[in-house]
Amino acid sequence: MSKIVAVTACPTGVAHTIMAAEALKKVGASMGHEVSVETQGAEGTKDVLSESGIAAAEVVIIAADIHVDAERFQGKPLYAVTTSTAIRDTEGVIKAALDEAASMTAAPTDDAVSGSKFVIGVTSCPTGIAHTFMAAEALRKAGEKLGYEMKIETQGSVGAKNVLTDEDIARADAVVIAADAFVDTARFAAKPLYETTTKAALHEGEQAIKSALAALPGSKAGLVDQVSEIKKERSAVRTGPYRHLMTGVSYMLPVVVAGGLLIALAFAFGGIYAGDNEGTFGWALMQIGGAGAFSLFVPVLAAFIAFSIAQRPGITPGLVGGLLATNVGAGFLGGIVAGFIAGYLTQFLNDKIKLPENLQGLKPVLILPFISTLVVGLLMIYVIGPPVKIALTSLSEWLKGMQSGSAVGLGLLLGAMMAFDMGGPVNKAAYTFGVGLLSASIYEPMAAIMAAGMTPPLGLALAATLFKNRFTEDEREASKAAFVLGLSFITEGAIPFAARDPFRVIPSIMLGSAVTGAISMGLKCTLMVPHGGIFVLPIPNAVTHLAAYAGAIVVGTVVTAGALFFAKRPLPEEAA
Repeated sequence: MSKIVAVTACPTGVAHTIMAAEALKKVGASMGHEVSVETQGAEGTKDVLSESGIAAAEVVIIAADIHVDAERFQGKPLYAVTTSTAIRDTEGVIKAALDEAASMTAAPTDDAVSGSKFVIGVTSCPTGIAHTFMAAEALRKAGEKLGYEMKIETQGSVGAKNVLTDEDIARADAVVIAADAFVDTARFAAKPLYETTTKAALHEGEQAIKSALAALPGSKAGLVDQVSEIKKERSAVRTGPYRHLMTGVSYMLPVVVAGGLLIALAFAFGGIYAGDNEGTFGWALMQIGGAGAFSLFVPVLAAFIAFSIAQRPGITPGLVGGLLATNVGAGFLGGIVAGFIAGYLTQFLNDKIKLPENLQGLKPVLILPFISTLVVGLLMIYVIGPPVKIALTSLSEWLKGMQSGSAVGLGLLLGAMMAFDMGGPVNKAAYTFGVGLLSASIYEPMAAIMAAGMTPPLGLALAATLFKNRFTEDEREASKAAFVLGLSFITEGAIPFAARDPFRVIPSIMLGSAVTGAISMGLKCTLMVPHGGIFVLPIPNAVTHLAAYAGAIVVGTVVTAGALFFAKRPLPEEAA
């Protein structure tokens, strides 16, 4: 007699859930097996499987049409089907599940290879439920049969589990990616890597591992790949409030870009007063970009700050808090405050509110959103909104009333900040400041910030082209990619150059960016689109004083290259 545990679930948690559960229990008993079934659905979880029952089970069957968290079944053979299959072909499902368990626990074969190889992997399926964990377990068992040490990361809707560390990746001999959904493989660059499906990993785990060990290591990364890796590394090490803020900004950015482009197009078709001519094409574009996208970006910022802190339960209070910040005039500053309050409050409530197991499903969909949205909403209306509105209004009035001298000074400061750490916290602080002001219809700082962020890689590319004896062969080759990155407003393109010679490169690029920012602010250039580099400049009305703006970028690039000429010395011939 075999011990089997199962979970059945459908969207309503009624008909198919119960029918599948009864079929598994009755048919399992007629086959001489002991089957315990847990049911999940809208009415909660019933007949919850105990830890001891799971530990004693030989196999786990998941018959579900909705998400089922399979993390507690790690280490157990898993077999997943739909509820309909479990109802119609119950005996076949049970036999297949037991066969799967038998194949995963078979004794080592004679050709098992002894050795000290360390193989890592990632498994993922669209839902991140059964097949993700089944493939991980199959690879782990196959590796053990071959005599290898294994570590498998699982990715899915419940997040990443058993996450591979930098140390794991560094000492790994090979990588297996068994996935039916996208898995980013950039962190495994230069490692032997083999990609396959979860189904193939389930049935041919040993072959997948052998193929990974036989694969060729990745090639040396070019500048674009290096920049991508640097950005990922920076994202990985961000912690605390800064990471949460950057998460919000990253989700907000596409909304702002789309809105800015649509507003610029509205002006192109209908003039500066396009929004007043109801029924025209320009008016329609203004409704989509201004009344639509631009009205959403503060709520989206707040929602995803809260999401970064408290995951999905934080989204609702964050959205509502961000919307209230817009409605009461607190703008992006109020949105940032609302996002952090919503996130930390929801996280606190989630930790403190304890419910019986069968009522746990009410927390993320009812209790947490309701309480946190109520509290955040009241705080934004009565406590936080009014003083933040005063602060934002004062800042907006000061920026709008700046004379040429103070404008140049602000441009110098923002430009230098953009170049100082090239995508790091100081750079992102300046960038977030500029993007946030778009909600108050203040566009000059954003123009200065994007121009100043373009000049570091452009200046380095120009210097490496004109003054070849001051740069290594690798740097001269990388300058071609740096030029494209600079045009695209990817300041990180300067990092590999700065890393080799920081005390000469960083002051030089800060000087060029500061000059660019000062010229842009002094000439009152405006930018409605916070990203895209040179590729957004041809769009009508996206930039004002286009010739002056392009001139600011050119002057900053030349200043950067000139500073590098004086700061860097010619290299010895053998090093050039």
